Amino acid sequence: MEERLPERALHVALIGNFAPRKCGIATFTTDIFEQLRAFHPEMTLDVHALDDPSQPLAYPGVTGTIACNDPEDYARAARQINEAGVDAVWLQHEYGIFGGPDGEMVLGFVDRLAAPLVLTLHTVLSDPSERQRAILRHLIARASRIMVMSRHSRDLLESDYGAPARVLEVIEHGAPDRPFGRHDEFKEKLGLEGRKVLMTFGLLSRGKGLEHAIRALPAIVARHPEAVYRIVGATHPNLVAHEGEAYREELQALAEKLGVSAHIAWENRFLETDELLDQLEACDIYLTPYLGLQQSTSGTLSYAVALGKAVVSTPYVHARELLGEEIGRLIEPGSSEAIAEAANALFDRPADLSAMQRRAWARGREMIWPRFADAGRRLVARACAPEPALPPITATPGLAAVLAMSDATGMLQHGVGVVPDRRHGYCLDDNARALMLMNVARGLPVAERMKWSLVYAAFVQSAWNPELGRFRNFMRFDRSWCEDEGSEDSNGRAVWALGQTCARAPDQSLSDWALQLFEEVLPALAMIESPRARAFAMLGACAVLRREPRYAAALDCVRQGGDFLMRLLGHGRRPDWAWFEAVLGYDNPRLPQALIEAGLALGDESWIGAGLETLEWICRQQVSARGQFRPIGSESFGKPHAYLPFDQQPLEAQAAIEAACSAWTATRGAFWGEHALIAWHWFFGGNDRGVVLADIATGRCRDGVTPRGANANCGAESILAFQLSHYALAELAVSAPLGRGGGLGGGFGGGLLESARERLV
Repeated sequence: MEERLPERALHVALIGNFAPRKCGIATFTTDIFEQLRAFHPEMTLDVHALDDPSQPLAYPGVTGTIACNDPEDYARAARQINEAGVDAVWLQHEYGIFGGPDGEMVLGFVDRLAAPLVLTLHTVLSDPSERQRAILRHLIARASRIMVMSRHSRDLLESDYGAPARVLEVIEHGAPDRPFGRHDEFKEKLGLEGRKVLMTFGLLSRGKGLEHAIRALPAIVARHPEAVYRIVGATHPNLVAHEGEAYREELQALAEKLGVSAHIAWENRFLETDELLDQLEACDIYLTPYLGLQQSTSGTLSYAVALGKAVVSTPYVHARELLGEEIGRLIEPGSSEAIAEAANALFDRPADLSAMQRRAWARGREMIWPRFADAGRRLVARACAPEPALPPITATPGLAAVLAMSDATGMLQHGVGVVPDRRHGYCLDDNARALMLMNVARGLPVAERMKWSLVYAAFVQSAWNPELGRFRNFMRFDRSWCEDEGSEDSNGRAVWALGQTCARAPDQSLSDWALQLFEEVLPALAMIESPRARAFAMLGACAVLRREPRYAAALDCVRQGGDFLMRLLGHGRRPDWAWFEAVLGYDNPRLPQALIEAGLALGDESWIGAGLETLEWICRQQVSARGQFRPIGSESFGKPHAYLPFDQQPLEAQAAIEAACSAWTATRGAFWGEHALIAWHWFFGGNDRGVVLADIATGRCRDGVTPRGANANCGAESILAFQLSHYALAELAVSAPLGRGGGLGGGFGGGLLESARERLV
């Protein structure tokens, strides 16, 4: 099947070291920026440069900088990136460039990013420390696509780190596209006419093996006295900080001792890319005698091959993969004899040297910047969310998924993929929701609908434990209870289901049963303290009041609950945090929804106003810069005055839709209908990963959105959230002024809801 990638102009945030910082990662990130800008000018690229506060630099033209050792600055940058509405974040990873032990500060940063994460892994260790392995595994779990520059790294990620093959891509390091065979021209510019030039480039550090290259020089010079070895590059700043220029001085002393000082040219400075390329063009043999064999990427090796240079190298990972098929010559590490033999063999036979150079140049055409830029654009595009395909809201979800999860006991909690999972049994929460669905569902024969209503009602009845005055929640598959008392939230949800059944059950006898049990349980639950449990109970009581406006127990529940939430809001809110608590949890919109419904029931405008204000605040937190629904992620729970984008769960979209319906009832404001639609679109790809969670035909719904895409399981909570969301939105469509300037249809394709109103009125 032909791959379909987003055709829109992509907006990408680039994270990494950046010019003018002098290191390989900075050069690479700068190359990505410049080459994508040159060959894909339609892309928008925001650079967020990692900066070292101890050695701060100016970064002209970047979008922002990130202090590499400041957790708060990572949080600020993540918020800025999220607010920019980028399509993807492309992050360069090397353990040493981020703050904290082994660069662990990167983890808090990626956890805050909402857009798909694209990783370039510059180092994949075969024998990492425990912390290094944990860091990389965490990054892998967050990434939508992972780029490496060697097949070895790809295989290691899959075998040792558990990375799924589908997210891994090998893209070779990019390289310049220059004509072949201009070495004489550039030798003349550098005053090297008639010389046979060997060259090594890079930041000097122990482990580069340069001492072995110098020890090889006497044998090379004896055969080719015109030979010169050019060692280009400053000493690595970390080495300078530790020991000054001791390593360079040792090398110089060695050359003096061996009598080859006159055959070595030192360039003790960092070269900008264009000057480096000019100097590479002047060499005949590029030499990388590195002692460490784990290096999977060498930008200068790629440059040398692309410029058509014969390469003599130790067999580190990148060299093994790039120099096969006589592209270069591999030698054993730490052997000056092997270096001398390989160099002399090439200098002795100019035709062989020229042939190797031509093979290298031809191989380099596969890595030139236009090809790298195209591959980079495809890499990002594969990570990006596609545009959602939205069904009409008049399409009613089938109930097959609900019934497949149900048996004579009730509705099972979890699924393994689409298969019901009996190991975890049942819970009150889901059966209360299922009963609520049967009260509003359409398309079932009356007898079938009543059958399932009674199954779910029987579960609720059985869950009530009159001895403790509490509902149980969890039941095993063998119908034995796991507990004598369930959570306060599950108790509150049961009260809500009873109230909604009282008001909306299609059978009067079922409605009477619900009111009777509601009357029994409500006094026992009057002292629950969970804000969400209170809100659920209030919503149930408000439903009862729509049938029995003077029902005393329901009125007391609403009054006490409203006072409780208003006190909570008074303590929790601050100028930038219009909320009931210092933390955000699950089902957040239920708190303001309960205040709005309570205000409507009792005619209290202050409660309605507080509910609308807090609901609008949470709604605005849950819409991305791209205008898509982004619910508070489950990883946010327990984090004061902060929230994270993942994992995103279907019940949050349901809560947003149903709370917006309550706000619509109170105000007839277009904002609420628009927000309900945004939340509805989340089920069909209008989310941060562009994944479709819901299936209209079966009524099935996946368990949410993770950093890497959809959670493939289909549990009861998710299925019911999707189903109930549909019926809430369908009811809203009946009363909303649709598609008429400023109405619910505004901004969503004009008359998107017109046909819904015609069918449902």
